[in-house]
Amino acid sequence: MPRSRPADRIRDRWAARAQDEFQQQLAEESGATYVLRLYVAGTNLHSVRAIENTRRLCAAYLRGKCELHVIDLYQQPALAQRDRILTVPVLVKLSPPPAVRFVGDMSDTDKILRGLGIVRRKTGNQ
Repeated sequence: MPRSRPADRIRDRWAARAQDEFQQQLAEESGATYVLRLYVAGTNLHSVRAIENTRRLCAAYLRGKCELHVIDLYQQPALAQRDRILTVPVLVKLSPPPAVRFVGDMSDTDKILRGLGIVRRKTGNQ
């Protein structure tokens, strides 16, 4: 298989980024609802933090545009295999595409917002 040139790799990266930005704008303009699944394991500290942080994020940035499903894998263990969940807590964005996964207690709000394709509006002091 021929090796790609650096210019080809850069062009492909820009094309992928442009497509992601287009999908984000399309979702924002259409008022798309974010469908999120948060997989947790019982009521351990990491799971509780992940639930609280995800709910706070949805309330602050996705008001009325978020459908959050919290799935306890102790209660529904078959879903772990079906959805290929290897670690918890994990937040999965199903819609709008592309699907994205976040692992941890969801405390890094900026990272999650970037992954969801949400751009924070800059205020005068920032």
